[in-house]
Amino acid sequence: MPKAKTKVIRKDFTPEILVFCCNWCSYAGADLAGVSRFQYPPNMRIIRVMCSGRVDPAFVIKALKEGADGILITGCHIGDCHYISGNEYAQERFGRLHEIIIKQLGINEKRVRLEWVSASEGKRFADLITEFTNQIKELGPLKVL
Repeated sequence: MPKAKTKVIRKDFTPEILVFCCNWCSYAGADLAGVSRFQYPPNMRIIRVMCSGRVDPAFVIKALKEGADGILITGCHIGDCHYISGNEYAQERFGRLHEIIIKQLGINEKRVRLEWVSASEGKRFADLITEFTNQIKELGPLKVL
């Protein structure tokens, strides 16, 4: 019987995480997490974009090349986009981006993630950052491309 895999979280490694937040929902969710004083790791940098659909895959690849260990793209829930279908466009783009990252660059797919966070989900934002940070810690540092 094979041994169960145990998660190894490196305490000595602090990942560099870049978070793209849409202006209308997920940035407001991040703000709510802050004003509500929800605890989450401080090792992330937020880039505010008007819509998750505006996150160009080239931005993600450049960030990985520049040393980011993980990229999180957050936007409005499907059906709630302030630009009608920008988040649906982001979802399509993300699928193509994952193919590039995995097949062409050989990067673990868990390093780049797309999530929906509304303006009222401050706790969810904090939990998401904590979970994603632990996931990246488990993977270890990304070797520069």
